[in-house]
Amino acid sequence: MIIAPSTIGVIVVTNLTLHSPALSVEIAPLGAELQSIRDVAGRDYLHDGASFWTGRAPLLFPIVGALKNNTHVVDGTAYHLPKHGFARHSLSEVVEASADRARFRLTDSEATRAEYPYKFVLEAEYALTGAKLTTVVTVTNTDTKSIPVAFGFHPAFKWPLPGAGPKLDQVIDFALDEPGPLTRINTDGLITRQLKSPVRGRRLLLADELFEDDALIFLNLNSRSLRFGPANGGSPALRIEFESMPHLGIWTKPGAPYLCIEPWSGYASPAEFSGPLTEKPGSVNLGPGEAKAFAMSVELV
Repeated sequence: MIIAPSTIGVIVVTNLTLHSPALSVEIAPLGAELQSIRDVAGRDYLHDGASFWTGRAPLLFPIVGALKNNTHVVDGTAYHLPKHGFARHSLSEVVEASADRARFRLTDSEATRAEYPYKFVLEAEYALTGAKLTTVVTVTNTDTKSIPVAFGFHPAFKWPLPGAGPKLDQVIDFALDEPGPLTRINTDGLITRQLKSPVRGRRLLLADELFEDDALIFLNLNSRSLRFGPANGGSPALRIEFESMPHLGIWTKPGAPYLCIEPWSGYASPAEFSGPLTEKPGSVNLGPGEAKAFAMSVELV
């Protein structure tokens, strides 16, 4: 769907579809969430949100992961802020739409300030160029004080990728060696321990057993790009770039038909941390009027 100029700047609930000669993508205003990535043969590379997990590619804001007791304190008042924040459940305004580009806006409201008492604007822009989808999310502080910000992408790609061969023949190849260590979360979603890296040089051999204790979390990531696809280097495969994102999560539920490759700026609270978001490891503090952009691209190769 292409939004008519008369409707730009208002809340709509109809999904938008963008096209290029190589790809089409669908995006829902609810959460400004990507719904599908299809090639010219109609193959969808994104999880359909059925069974196992209802998500497709939620945007994580203003936190990534969980807080201790899902609570933070600002000026002596405690606020309940659930895992991954509220952006993924919030209806965004469409502020730009064309055949190959769309931009969505989420602004603070009474509902968001009940969980996160700060003023902000979050804009998510999707752009298709050939076989590449680029997403840039910009957070602007519209408050009179500094605000703490974390942001993460959470796309779930089909595993196995359609047309790319058997599930266990598909791997992740990082741009650089990733010797680790990695970290794990506990049953409360808090970071508690380190894990010897299963990456051998630049390659991660994928298997359900890796995820029996939840996600693989890279807090000291060397790479800012990776390739997900057949081990023999064949196609189709996905090249994923995330220059502005210093952390990465990789996750699935064992037996599920998807693999989440999640570039983050920020991460779950360490189990021992109970301070304010302004002091939380991984958070970025934006001054009044300051903005920060977070970007990720997915290219079919």
